[in-house]
Amino acid sequence: MANVIDITGLPPERIVFSPSPLAELGAALHALSEPGHHPGLHGWVTATNAALETDLADRLCEADFLWRSSRTDIMLPARPGATLAEELDELDKIDDERFVAAAFEITCSASYTRPTPSPLVDADERARVREMAAARGPRQAAFTDRMLTDPDGLRVWLRRLLEDCEEAFFGDIWRRVGIQLAADARHKTELLRHKGLAETLSATSKALSLEEAQDGSGGIRILVDKLARGRTTAFASPGDPGVTFLPTSFGWPHLVFSHAPGWRPVLQYPVTGPELPAPAALELVQQRLEALAHPMRMQLCRTLSRGPHTTGELATAFGITAPEVSRHIALLKKAGLIQTRRRGRYVLHQLDLQVVARLGSDFLEGVLR
Repeated sequence: MANVIDITGLPPERIVFSPSPLAELGAALHALSEPGHHPGLHGWVTATNAALETDLADRLCEADFLWRSSRTDIMLPARPGATLAEELDELDKIDDERFVAAAFEITCSASYTRPTPSPLVDADERARVREMAAARGPRQAAFTDRMLTDPDGLRVWLRRLLEDCEEAFFGDIWRRVGIQLAADARHKTELLRHKGLAETLSATSKALSLEEAQDGSGGIRILVDKLARGRTTAFASPGDPGVTFLPTSFGWPHLVFSHAPGWRPVLQYPVTGPELPAPAALELVQQRLEALAHPMRMQLCRTLSRGPHTTGELATAFGITAPEVSRHIALLKKAGLIQTRRRGRYVLHQLDLQVVARLGSDFLEGVLR
């Protein structure tokens, strides 16, 4: 369960860590539209939404499917600028077909390996995005029709919307968090220079890792531990090879990975803090859920949550053989749900209550990642 970025042959200097005002604005807008994903931001979300002028709130609602369920690629710049205005200027240089195709990369999918044509030139894709927008409400449907029939006018409207967000609330946010994000990017850049990519990825997110090919080919890949599967290369954009990492203070628990065909791969990662739990490996979360799915193991867990028990005690209590108990215990232990200790000639098993208590949040963080 991983997304793959092939970086074979990529010079280290093409791996860039940099803050992005546009990407951070996208993360903030997502938090405003989906506060349930970000329980730690409830206070900020409530205060910010309450302070929005009606006209700006209405326009944000009209365009919110660009950042609500998934982040549109146009808000994850591969070459971040120092200011929002600089990044919007670069966005203005993209031709309409590429811009509109990227704008509608907004639905979650189990696979991102299929190229998506621009709805401006492909009738089937145009029908798909119209249906997708209609399912999200009449205002989103009208927004989509405007982008398909008048992309230039809609792009001007969207830029003004983002500029108004900067004036209304994001400017103050960026003055506060931009310094922190720049410091994190500098730290990761120094870590990359002195410690190498493997250690840098581990420090960036426990969901990132480096894998070398076992066939002797010398291939190197970055693995992104997410439920959705995808594969791209650091040379996806021939004129701009590399990978860009964007720190965010609003993003947790999301680890956003953008890799549309022809675009440089971009990863937006949450800046870690002592209050944020380390992400659990998705394979381990799945293993734990599967271990608990068996009705007998659920019964064993009920007993083991109340205190330590031996295999013999459990066999007697549930009317099954000791080998059967041992097989169930072995699966629970392999999933990290059981603690075992020896007391003289007895081996005692007990449920790890802290691990079980984290399972719900680990699952939620995994599916939102």
